Amino acid sequence: MTRFAPRRAAILACFHREGTLAPGIALCLLVTGAAFALAEVERVVTGRAWLEALVLAIVCGTAVRGRWTPAPTWRPGIAFCAKYPLEAAILLLGASVSETVIRAAGPALLVGIACVVAMAIVLGFGIGRLCGLPARMALLVACGNAICGNSAIAAVAPVIDADEDEIAASIAFTALFGVVVVLGLPLLGLVLGMGGVAYGALAGLTVYAVPQVMAAAAPMGVVAVQMGMLVKLARVLMLGPVCLVLSLLTRPGGGERPAAGSMGRPPLVPWFLLGFLALAACRLLGLVPVGAVVPLGEGATGLTVLSMAALGLSADPRMVMEAGGRMVATVALSLLALAGSALALIGMLHLA
Repeated sequence: MTRFAPRRAAILACFHREGTLAPGIALCLLVTGAAFALAEVERVVTGRAWLEALVLAIVCGTAVRGRWTPAPTWRPGIAFCAKYPLEAAILLLGASVSETVIRAAGPALLVGIACVVAMAIVLGFGIGRLCGLPARMALLVACGNAICGNSAIAAVAPVIDADEDEIAASIAFTALFGVVVVLGLPLLGLVLGMGGVAYGALAGLTVYAVPQVMAAAAPMGVVAVQMGMLVKLARVLMLGPVCLVLSLLTRPGGGERPAAGSMGRPPLVPWFLLGFLALAACRLLGLVPVGAVVPLGEGATGLTVLSMAALGLSADPRMVMEAGGRMVATVALSLLALAGSALALIGMLHLA
């Protein structure tokens, strides 16, 4: 029990430091509600939500933060929402792992997707560093590009101890390029004369969010949509292993440490990653009821949006804007590297 003492102490400290959690949590919930409302308005007006509630929560929170600096009364609740709901959301994502997807993709494609993701992370990180981004911000962008955009950034952030400004900047610019990819990828598919299977694989390997994959693949037909969703879901499965590897790689240089005099020692792997793996194993073993999968996924989404609202309220808009040019170059070049790797894999597997 002593190994979890530092975490209990951190949570309890939020209650006693500079007031209660209630004001900050209420503010985060208000921004979260605004983000979901804006996403719904966007869906009604345009037919689809080009910007997810997750992104809108960051935008709304940052807009509020740009005009108002939270007083000490608000900070404990905001800090709480920025950390713990996100960790719980990562745990719940384990229920999204599907044995059907793993079997349908086939071993060759799964290995290929894993290689593309790994290569994209390495190349993206290198590009970010060459463009002058800090190491953690470069890693956030690399993982966002390689796996699933904003969700990957949100999941990786607590593993590598990224701060609010790094997360906000990474999500803001990655979200912008995500929309550009959705609009431009069908044109690339037409220029290259790709068939439904090949184009669907390309969409699944390069587009960020699952709904965006459907939007990008739809112009090329039903087969492209089906293949795109299959590849995309297999790509999302890489999120757990990537977080685990990053946790092991970054652990010696950082992470939470017990308070002075404590007999406890922080776990080698964060608790929420262990929970993710446990829940994923339960899903694959059939221990998670089918009817619970969707509610668990919706719960993970809601908790993530809540954390993004808190991160927006904590971020300094000036820091986000200062990363502008370097971030644009990093995301654009990383996307090109990812697209090149995806096309190489499609060629190797002879997808039509």
